Amino acid sequence: MDTTAYIFDLLKIILPALLVAGSIFYLVQQYFEKEQQRRLIELRLQSSKEVLPVRLQAYERIVLFLERITPSNLLVRLSSAGQSAPDYHRLLLQEVRAEYEHNLSQQLYMSSEAWQQVKQAKENVLTMINKAYHSLPQPQQLRGTELAKRVLETVIADEVDPTTQALNVVKQEAIGLF
Repeated sequence: MDTTAYIFDLLKIILPALLVAGSIFYLVQQYFEKEQQRRLIELRLQSSKEVLPVRLQAYERIVLFLERITPSNLLVRLSSAGQSAPDYHRLLLQEVRAEYEHNLSQQLYMSSEAWQQVKQAKENVLTMINKAYHSLPQPQQLRGTELAKRVLETVIADEVDPTTQALNVVKQEAIGLF
């Protein structure tokens, strides 16, 4: 009988101690989880303070890129005076591609959908320039002004700027940052 009384006395001491130890363990574990969540939120907040300006700058650069390759702006910026149509054609294509390559890294800061729209806008501009060039009768003998005129006629006839959709997507995504 002595051993059973001893075991009961031991259980009277051990069970409450185990309950207290389990409760403390649970509370400490909850505290550490909350602390980890708080630090994670703090880290994200700090990160967003640093990344948001960079992302906005990327959107600004892409909007500038799209504006620069818009056919009407591109033709005004790159004068066709004194150039043959083939030379002007090469210059226009080279300028669009150079602008694109200069802004390739901006895709890191935007969604895949927005970047696809930017790429599509570039391709639309290149296609428009190529179609205008190839629609010229005997382009080898013509001046660059004829090509510029044909590109502008294409823009007017289509009634859609090839960069408009990409600009809208990029602007909407930038607005979504706030």
